[in-house]
Amino acid sequence: MIVRKLRLERGWSQEQLAEISGLSVRTIQRIERGQKPSLESLKSFAAVFETEIANLTMEAVMSDQAKTKTTISVEEERAIVYVRDIKGFYTHLVIYAVVVACLFALNFLRNANHIWAVWPAVGWGIGVLFHGLNVYEVFSLFGVDWEKRQIEKRLKRNP
Repeated sequence: MIVRKLRLERGWSQEQLAEISGLSVRTIQRIERGQKPSLESLKSFAAVFETEIANLTMEAVMSDQAKTKTTISVEEERAIVYVRDIKGFYTHLVIYAVVVACLFALNFLRNANHIWAVWPAVGWGIGVLFHGLNVYEVFSLFGVDWEKRQIEKRLKRNP
């Protein structure tokens, strides 16, 4: 759906759109991921974006001129994927920090003589480190060039 595109053009977050439209953030997330919106949701979006409901629902039947205005460009798509990757890394990092802190607390409450919480912290920490290195492209075993080669390889096999 073009809701994400219209939202991004205005520089709004999902939370801001939810506040303006009167819908929940979860509803906006579902619609942006491709779930069919209800008529009430479409009415809210049409009012917020100052457009007709029909303009929000006609994705497949757009003219080339309309497509350039409402589709996401390659650069925008790459930026969205990059931001999602960074968000995934930070989420991973926060979960790691919380769980490891809990493990150390449990370790010291149960038996402070033997520090076993180091082993899961080191093991998982290596995973977090490689996740961060991959996201920030410090080194990339499966980088953009690899992806391009794999796509070309698949397209040649399956015309």
